[in-house]
Amino acid sequence: MRRGVNENTIPLQEIEETALKKKNIRLYLLREDLIHPEISGNKWRKLKYNIEEAKRIGSKQLLTYGGTYSNHIAATAAAGKEFGVATIGVIRGDEVLPINDTLQLAKENGMQLKFIPRSVYKTQKYDAAFLKELEQEYGKFYRIPEGGSNELAVKGCAEIMKNVTIDYDVVCCACGTGGTIAGIIASEDKNTKILGFPALKGGDFLKEDITGLLNNYATKFNIEIENKNWDLITDYHFGGYAKVSSELIDFVKLFKEKHEVLLDLIYTGKMLYGLFDQIKNTSNFDNKTIVVLHTGGLQGNKGFEDRLGIKL
Repeated sequence: MRRGVNENTIPLQEIEETALKKKNIRLYLLREDLIHPEISGNKWRKLKYNIEEAKRIGSKQLLTYGGTYSNHIAATAAAGKEFGVATIGVIRGDEVLPINDTLQLAKENGMQLKFIPRSVYKTQKYDAAFLKELEQEYGKFYRIPEGGSNELAVKGCAEIMKNVTIDYDVVCCACGTGGTIAGIIASEDKNTKILGFPALKGGDFLKEDITGLLNNYATKFNIEIENKNWDLITDYHFGGYAKVSSELIDFVKLFKEKHEVLLDLIYTGKMLYGLFDQIKNTSNFDNKTIVVLHTGGLQGNKGFEDRLGIKL
């Protein structure tokens, strides 16, 4: 099940900056992006047990959802190819030719693409009638929700911190659909502070989604969630999902130059920008040891490079 995937020897890279030393802060980047070239970071964590479950029940294909630049779509297609499972991607919006690099990569990895209008995607993608239509078109499938976040995804993400052997006070991660931070919360004791940085505008709605994922996970696996010490910092979306600014781009470029680590512009780049801004302007992290998740998703940078004429 794990050929070509490295999930047990994840490097923990210390980030050294003058701003951190001034406040006696130790900051470590957990390099989940190195798990696999295409199924990297939290994408693999979320898919791992879903693929196992699909195989257990005898399903021959996965169906999932995403936008035209979705990391989850790209990763699901790659995982399907890696582990011999057919994949179907329900894509938000009408097809535009030529398709972009993300969708082209998914297609090359064997994924069938089903484009649907945004209005249908928003209101009907999980409806029984629509799912029946998809089954009539493609045959029976194992369904994974948008972003991959369900109780099996939480189970996978609950394994992320097992690679960290140092003592730490705070864990930070970017948030899209909430599955990753839910897994971190589920795995940590009550003393660890856990902070999520939503990539979407108005990210407070994720609190309810995260709570729902935790409740479903706890019920399914008969587990009590000890950690209640978590929160979302919602000020660093840069205008919304997949929105960027010259300031963010410059930050990502400088971070790569200083630390030889490429960040993605949608998730980890925004989260680290926000964290450094918080460190600079508050005392919330003074004298703390922080572990930050690099959740991969680097394929998404290609779209920004093409559209904005930049090189990261």
